[in-house]
Amino acid sequence: MLTQKDIDEVEELIRTTVKEEISHLSTKDEFYGKMDKVMGELKEIREDFKVMTNKVYKNHEPRIQKVEKKLHIQTPA
Repeated sequence: MLTQKDIDEVEELIRTTVKEEISHLSTKDEFYGKMDKVMGELKEIREDFKVMTNKVYKNHEPRIQKVEKKLHIQTPA
């Protein structure tokens, strides 16, 4: 049967182990700082993608219209 001293020692061992394990985790401020950076990069990528998509569309649209006109293809309304 466990004595109170045994229980106290087990509790202390658990506390020490947990403290050691969680010491490697980021703090809340560190986590949110990293997430802010990642979200900023994601926003920048999305904005670049929008610009590039629009650029490609503007480049292709006149060419497609020219081909459709040459081949007498009706464009859907």
